[in-house]
Amino acid sequence: MSKLAAKDKFLDFSDYGRTAGTQIANTLKNTRFTPIHLTLLFGIIGLIAIYCILNNYHYWACILIILKSIIDAADGELARIKKTPSYTGRYLDSLFDFILNFLFLTAICTISNSSFKATLLAFFCIQLQGTLYNYYYVILRSKCSGADKTSQIFENKTPKALAGESQKWVSILFKTYKIVYGGFDKIIQKLDNSAPKLKTFPHWFMTLVSLYGLGFQLLLICLMLLLKWTEFIIPFFIGYSLLIPILISIRKIYIKEKE
Repeated sequence: MSKLAAKDKFLDFSDYGRTAGTQIANTLKNTRFTPIHLTLLFGIIGLIAIYCILNNYHYWACILIILKSIIDAADGELARIKKTPSYTGRYLDSLFDFILNFLFLTAICTISNSSFKATLLAFFCIQLQGTLYNYYYVILRSKCSGADKTSQIFENKTPKALAGESQKWVSILFKTYKIVYGGFDKIIQKLDNSAPKLKTFPHWFMTLVSLYGLGFQLLLICLMLLLKWTEFIIPFFIGYSLLIPILISIRKIYIKEKE
């Protein structure tokens, strides 16, 4: 089940795991497996991939990172198929990604000559890049009738728990989410605060923005690991942030609200 209406679908370079993720979700739809089980699974797979990076098993690390992206797609698909969206799953997914991104870069720092300060900067850059992609994607998704509302353009207040989940856990996870992602959200919203007024974005623009999607970022890391370009990963993601002002400028100049 797509997150977007047919007219809004675009070539998403970060979403290569969707087809396999959907197949997994369809296989599990009549089982006791829940979306949160899959979220926990991709977290475990990510940790194993980090172990492989630290021990120079880069081929296996890349296989596991791709598998992690597939399972990451499968949890949301299973929630849509079973019609069991939850804020618990939504925030756990984001928090796991945050932790794994930090650990991926820390592992790369450990096996390369990169400094920890540069690694922290690269982590900040990766998170900001991903936030830009998510910002435009959630704006686009919010225009779709029938779309679940677990992802909001502006995460300003604790949401009310949906059926089957605990309000206590939703509140705890939301507060944690705000601590780790709130600053990134504010930066991107400040840089392009008029974007939510738009009814849609052109397919070509969303395809460009998908170069900042987490799936594509991880794919780039895999490519550089396989090519033994480990030393270039940290500086690359710092420099990769130069696209942020370019993409925002393109949006403001070429994609405007119709008068």
